[in-house]
Amino acid sequence: MKVSDILRVKGNTLYTVNPDEPLATAISVMADKDIGSLVVIEHGDLVGMLTFREVIQCIVKNGGVIGERLVRSAMDDAPLTCTAETELDEVRRMMLDRHARYMPVMDRRMLMGVISFYDVAKAVVDSQNFENRMLKAYIRDWPSGEDSQPTASL
Repeated sequence: MKVSDILRVKGNTLYTVNPDEPLATAISVMADKDIGSLVVIEHGDLVGMLTFREVIQCIVKNGGVIGERLVRSAMDDAPLTCTAETELDEVRRMMLDRHARYMPVMDRRMLMGVISFYDVAKAVVDSQNFENRMLKAYIRDWPSGEDSQPTASL
């Protein structure tokens, strides 16, 4: 299974923010849209990711207040990325290694979408459920004749 399989099911709604916007505005968008991340875009290029983790770290460093901080001051300026052709096993490894919950999907310099650790976990579970249903159907349709029964040899 590849990242493109997740994007196909997930859809292509993307939420972005400019690095020079107030952090408070970005937090409001995240709360209003019930999302955990925003892709930070400047002049059409990916320049960072803002997740609730970066927001919390920034607020703690600033004594519990947002103040006049900009997105640029809180964002991860070197986010982990993948392509639509990246295998899910590789994405899981990458996300676990970096403790990343969100990953932009890029096609060269073009943003194709964002996948979350939840999206990856759901895709794996859905795939396993499908495989289990197919195996159960295969077992249920097992031939019942005497010559088709497995025999034990000693």
